[in-house]
Amino acid sequence: MSLTAFSALPLPLTQLSLAAVLQCGQSFRWSRYHLGNDIKTPEDYEYRLCLRDRLVCLRQSPTTLYYRTVTPLASENDEQRALREAETLVWVNNYFQLDIDLSKLYVEWAARDKVFDNLKERFIGIRMLRQDPWENLISFICSSNNNISRITKMVQNLCTYFSPPLLSAPSPVPNSTEVIEYHPFPPPSALSATSTSTTLRGLGFGYRADFIQKTSKMLVDAHNTKPNYPDGREPAEHWLETIRALPTAEARNELVQFMGVGRKVADCVLLMSMDKKEVIPVDTHVHQIAVKHYGMKGGNAKGKTTMNPKLYDEINEKFVSIWGKYAGWAHSVLFTSELKAFAAYGLADVSSAASASAPALLRGQSSPPKPKSGVPKAKSERILPTPPSTPALSRKRKSDEAEDVRQTDSSAGSLADRVKQRRR
Repeated sequence: MSLTAFSALPLPLTQLSLAAVLQCGQSFRWSRYHLGNDIKTPEDYEYRLCLRDRLVCLRQSPTTLYYRTVTPLASENDEQRALREAETLVWVNNYFQLDIDLSKLYVEWAARDKVFDNLKERFIGIRMLRQDPWENLISFICSSNNNISRITKMVQNLCTYFSPPLLSAPSPVPNSTEVIEYHPFPPPSALSATSTSTTLRGLGFGYRADFIQKTSKMLVDAHNTKPNYPDGREPAEHWLETIRALPTAEARNELVQFMGVGRKVADCVLLMSMDKKEVIPVDTHVHQIAVKHYGMKGGNAKGKTTMNPKLYDEINEKFVSIWGKYAGWAHSVLFTSELKAFAAYGLADVSSAASASAPALLRGQSSPPKPKSGVPKAKSERILPTPPSTPALSRKRKSDEAEDVRQTDSSAGSLADRVKQRRR
């Protein structure tokens, strides 16, 4: 197995805060490891994500993003290592959409919205990820009537039970002897068998088990008639990626054909993996934000809200009129600020270096700065305080510790009822 050293990408926290972006309910597979000695005052973390062919490891200081690649290869020469690091840098820039100047957007949103202006200093660096559409779709089918902690457990169980381990790597925690297996996200074919539903129900997926299996089978039946692509992706995965090029309404219509995908889940996928930056997934939490801060009408006399297409569209139109074409991005900052897990976020002192101007990469240059080699010095650099941890893959999670994320308004009922109502 080849372990490469950390490379450095100049990037201030105002452009990207891993502590917020990787913990606020966008992606559910990042493992977080505390590198310090005092868990009561966390200062340094490493984040890891297993891709199809590599493990990506990230650390952060107030001015720099550090990245490292771990591969399953027994050995690599210098040329191979350089190629791997270059590929990982491309992936990092694409996944975090670093060509978009977040600091500039914050200034624009604050000028147009007093509510955002009051939050901008505390909730810095929150940007939208550009995720793999297939993983994003299945993850948000899991999100129905669920919370971040349970979704995380479900998504990581999908990987553990339906995808063989890519590699094993030592824990980055000081003095730890733990060796951890890392699994990539399973492809559609791995989840399409009829027996998948039974296995998933045994893992606590409930009615979502049928949605996942049937959606996977729909994709496989329609698109997996051709061989896999050179990068290992199945044709169904590639087809989902082509939806990015469609207009928003057409892309949404494609997504709501799948089991368990209604307007809200489809909009989560459009925003988080299909480049539809203006889209706002509306649920009770987002409606409460609209009522609390922006003068939208509340629920009935009992405080309950029945989400319908008219109200959904009104909330979207309201926020787009305030925040513009990146309304989906702006809403994610407000959404994060309302999560209980972030109640104390950003209240501690942060190094003034965090407010440094964006690097050349973020000002529109076509090529990124040349990475520098070297492992970051964890003890000398602080990162923002973080919400409750997402444990490593090998650790047991409690299922109800985090704030509900993008809950639907559907009530409990039979599977048949839920299928009939899935497009609400």
